[in-house]
Amino acid sequence: MQLADKNNTTNLLPYGGEVIYYGKVIESLQADHYLDKLLNTIEWKNDEAVIFGRHIITKRKVAWYADVNYSYTYSNTTKRALPWTKELLALKALAEEITGHQYNSCLLNLYHNGDEGMAWHSDDEKALGKDTAIASLSFGAERKFALKHRESKHKEELILQHGSLLIMKGTTQSNWLHSLPKSKKISTPRVNLTFRTMVQG
Repeated sequence: MQLADKNNTTNLLPYGGEVIYYGKVIESLQADHYLDKLLNTIEWKNDEAVIFGRHIITKRKVAWYADVNYSYTYSNTTKRALPWTKELLALKALAEEITGHQYNSCLLNLYHNGDEGMAWHSDDEKALGKDTAIASLSFGAERKFALKHRESKHKEELILQHGSLLIMKGTTQSNWLHSLPKSKKISTPRVNLTFRTMVQG
């Protein structure tokens, strides 16, 4: 199942944080299997946000799973965690083995095509603690992932492959923003699993 070198420590950021891209950690047929399972068994819901007092419902869908019934608030909306599925537990174990970090929750994103993306943001909610590790598994369409330093505006970009793993840790969330740019060229779905560690219920 595992293809990547878990001893890879190459930092993609020049300063102010640590982002490691392990590349493909799941071979293509197995990654196809997981993509199908995730698309058809996860309890997907359209994401919601309250921005400048306006209630917005996105095309992108999300799901929130965890060890216990954690609540997670971002963009002024709150989600309640669902219990792990068999597939999510297997993928969590793989991410933990490769990255050397433990996770107790996972926020999943479903982008139906390239018309759906994610604007610049950081995952720095108080419930995640300060400078905790976030592991990101990608399935489906290959998409560009961009990072931008808050002060210098320096940018780094890479393509996230089907079945690949990336980790953001150290002071990355404090110093850098990240985004998933939209692309008219992409017509197939991408599922992204972000394994996190909640520090409060």
